[in-house]
Amino acid sequence: MPEKDFKVYGYRWVMLGVYMFITAVNQLLWITFAAITSNATQFYGVSDLKIGILSMCFMIVYLIISIPASYFIDTYGIRIGIGIGVAFTGVFGLLRGLVPSSYTLVLLSQIGIAIGQPFILNAITKVAARWFPIKERATASGLGTLSMYLGIFIAMILTPFLVNWSGIKGMLTIYGILSAVAAITFFVLAKERPLTPPCHSYQEERALAVDGLKLIFRSRNFNWLMFIFFIGLGVFNGVTTWIENIVYPRGFSSEQAGITGGLMIIGGILGALIIPMLSDHYKRRTIFIIISLAGATLSLAGITFATDYWLLLVSGTAFGFFLLSSGPVGFQYGAEITYPVSEGTSNGFLILMGQISGIAFIFGMDSFKSPATGSMTKPLILLIGFMVLSFLAALRLRESAFLNRPAEDQTN
Repeated sequence: MPEKDFKVYGYRWVMLGVYMFITAVNQLLWITFAAITSNATQFYGVSDLKIGILSMCFMIVYLIISIPASYFIDTYGIRIGIGIGVAFTGVFGLLRGLVPSSYTLVLLSQIGIAIGQPFILNAITKVAARWFPIKERATASGLGTLSMYLGIFIAMILTPFLVNWSGIKGMLTIYGILSAVAAITFFVLAKERPLTPPCHSYQEERALAVDGLKLIFRSRNFNWLMFIFFIGLGVFNGVTTWIENIVYPRGFSSEQAGITGGLMIIGGILGALIIPMLSDHYKRRTIFIIISLAGATLSLAGITFATDYWLLLVSGTAFGFFLLSSGPVGFQYGAEITYPVSEGTSNGFLILMGQISGIAFIFGMDSFKSPATGSMTKPLILLIGFMVLSFLAALRLRESAFLNRPAEDQTN
């Protein structure tokens, strides 16, 4: 069918905006306590580790819920599949704001929000495939991924301000109201699909999750991509978690570490805007994955050895820009190369790799740091080696068949 027979609707941007809103709120709820650990330990009378568990539980829950979440997204579609995650986010986000003084109830609320997370995050490429033509999908996936980074960034900046203004109780109440608003907005505005498809059937119709599991591991390219995500997301989670411990032994302050971590997220936001658009424009995926991994590896070396503050800031920004920008391009590439496996299944497996490695790398970096000085140079050098391996793996990726279709088969 020629391009002119397909129609894209302006409402696709409303749908993407609604999805981005609930995604950002979900991530904000996840990382709420990271920037106020000391305040939270005093407020609840618990250890730093127990406050860390409020965030760490999301990774653990993801390991259990990811595959069932992908099944629901693939089987029941956007409104029901994502809607389950939206409901958990809205209900337990609001509940957390109603019981802010009890650590136990707040932890249970965090687990409830964590159950909703994979139903939302695993659907990034599903929303893109359902509503956007192929030439816009990396851009749509990039914006969806960008909302994750925005949620984290807003939590890092806004949470300490709200705690100083209204205390932890007031902050959790405000976030509870926000989560309820985001959930209501989704259920009011979200639609399952446009009136007519934006693409050829081969570019949208997918095998369901159970059938997809039989196909996904047969793809050599996807196996390499899972390896790349395992390393890339694990490295990012490890570095951002331990950023203060990484730079403190070299004489940098906590404030400087915080600014460096914030710039990583800002760099990631910029990268998620720019690189996927370039990927769509040039109709290439693998070359941008390769460039991103090369840039991330070099900038990680800068973070590892920087003794000048300006170099640390530049390296941190570049690290976020390159590593986080590879995510949305990788998500879209994975959805394309595993056809007819559904987007929810491919997307879910990639994020699952990062959750597994995130837990392993966070604990591994702490175990391999210098017992005398606390220096993390040795584990960082090991991470650089892992990044080199991921770069070499990226060189083995073959371009997406969707992008190599004859011109007459391309959607608009």
